[in-house]
Amino acid sequence: MYKIIENKKIARSVYKMRLEGDTSKITAAGQFINIKLDGYFLRRPISICDYDETAITIIYKVVGEGTEYMSTLTEGEELDCLVGLGNGYTLKDAENPVLIGGGVGVPPLYNLAKKLIEKGQKPSVILGFNTEDEVFLEDEFRALGCNTVVTTVDGSHGVKGFVTDALKNIDYDYFYTCGPMPMFRAIEGAATTDGQFSFEERMGCGFGACMGCSCKTKNGYKRICKDGPVLERGEIVW
Repeated sequence: MYKIIENKKIARSVYKMRLEGDTSKITAAGQFINIKLDGYFLRRPISICDYDETAITIIYKVVGEGTEYMSTLTEGEELDCLVGLGNGYTLKDAENPVLIGGGVGVPPLYNLAKKLIEKGQKPSVILGFNTEDEVFLEDEFRALGCNTVVTTVDGSHGVKGFVTDALKNIDYDYFYTCGPMPMFRAIEGAATTDGQFSFEERMGCGFGACMGCSCKTKNGYKRICKDGPVLERGEIVW
């Protein structure tokens, strides 16, 4: 059980929640937690934005009844969470990696950026949103010292266009990304290096038992919840 110590709105339909509890099972940036909500059959998988010895930070978007219910929870309430799920990102020896996030694919890149900086790397970050009132974590990435570029489809903030419009102006030797499939397909067509994709997928159990989130790769079928959510570029079947 994890106690809510913060649950606040940080952008349009986007909330940040901090949960106090055991974080010892978290071993890599890009892992996720699976939250049980009263009155809902399936748990909600949410990527881990950041964590320390006593608390986990998640950022989620209200897109349905479950996340709408989450947004009403208050400090002091407790949640039943499965923690440290998925494989997370594998840190590569790249001097200038670029981190590319789209919408609610942005959060797991924050802890990843911190870990890369700890290794002496200098990550650049591209954050993609539809419009200005959806933007979040821009200041936090800049505070880490990352070269941070924000794109908005309507041009209301940062670079007008998509993450690939910013990518062509970044000097990078590896990429890490998380976001929706249309963005992934665009990155696959534009990226010039190897990289890792963290997939957003509907899940049943969240730990590999139900096979509901299996996807075909060049190495056979993989379960996004257990063998992923992070896959190497070279193994993905587009």
